[in-house]
Amino acid sequence: MPSMYILECADGSYYVGSTVNLDHRVWQHEVGEAAAYTRRRRPVRLVYFEHFDRVDDAYRREKQVQGWGRAKRRALIDNVGDQLLPTLSKKRFT
Repeated sequence: MPSMYILECADGSYYVGSTVNLDHRVWQHEVGEAAAYTRRRRPVRLVYFEHFDRVDDAYRREKQVQGWGRAKRRALIDNVGDQLLPTLSKKRFT
């Protein structure tokens, strides 16, 4: 099932990714077979995920969350996003 996920790394940073097999991908991060970013910051811990029907929706959500700052990601993880996200958002011009 396509998913967007957030890992918390050993240094406290967050890694945002997407995958079609969440369990396998988290395992890859844990053993150092995934992204170089997480390989240098193990151990990692899955702190948030969302499932999607389509891969492109999971990827789109990954890119959206990657563009957020730490406070906005933390609000999503803490499930207080509905309250905090509007105040944490920065207006973007396209």
